[in-house]
Amino acid sequence: MNPVSSRPQVMGVLNVTPDSFSDGGQFFSPQAAVGHALQLLDSGSDLLDLGGESTRPGATPLTSEEEQARILPVLAGILKARPQAIVSIDTYHAATAQAAVDAGAEIVNDVSGLLWDASMARVLAEAKCGCILMHTRGRPQDWSTLPTLAPDEVLPLVLTGLRQTLALAHEAGIPRENIVLDPGFGFGKVGDANWTLLERFGELRQLGYPLLAGLSRKRFLTAHLPEPTLAHRDAGTHAANARAVAAGANILRVHAIPSTEAQSP
Repeated sequence: MNPVSSRPQVMGVLNVTPDSFSDGGQFFSPQAAVGHALQLLDSGSDLLDLGGESTRPGATPLTSEEEQARILPVLAGILKARPQAIVSIDTYHAATAQAAVDAGAEIVNDVSGLLWDASMARVLAEAKCGCILMHTRGRPQDWSTLPTLAPDEVLPLVLTGLRQTLALAHEAGIPRENIVLDPGFGFGKVGDANWTLLERFGELRQLGYPLLAGLSRKRFLTAHLPEPTLAHRDAGTHAANARAVAAGANILRVHAIPSTEAQSP
């Protein structure tokens, strides 16, 4: 995993869920999911992020067994069709992470930042895989009841949480060079707190790690519109991504990959 390059790497999102907020479950079948994965790669995606559990607000958690039943056949299909594809597995279950790495995934994207499964840090250290470690403020079931953050609370909260995650990673023996950090747009940051985080994104570089920006189709991007469409969300995504890149983002996690993003300088 080498996210530091002359341009940000593009991570294409592949949701194998029936209730995804972004695609309505249209890639839930393995055949449809593999087909979409190949389209993402052909459109310019440098790597794929494959997930089987929705993390939209209020989403119902899955067991690791249910999650693996969704993603492992898709992972196998992708790697059969494109053996050189770099696949990240979006999971907070250590058992799923282990099974996916054993099946050929090279990266684990843990939205909990090692906090929701006590075995995750050990599994990632032993697997010696790439790790994307995200900050979240609570779980999806909690987000609707969280108090509003004041603008001056947002960045300190994220920095403190990411430092806690890094301490767990280092204690487990995860190599520094395997780690990418994600501040977690939308994950417990409600409304304008996300804009504050984007405005101060560059300050996250003080942590000394490559940064991922997961802004794609997030609700806050079009909250000012009465009836936002997918096109509105994608337009907001491209604008927000440009700002994140200017502030130092190394990886952009996106659902749609226009040629201008795939070829960003």
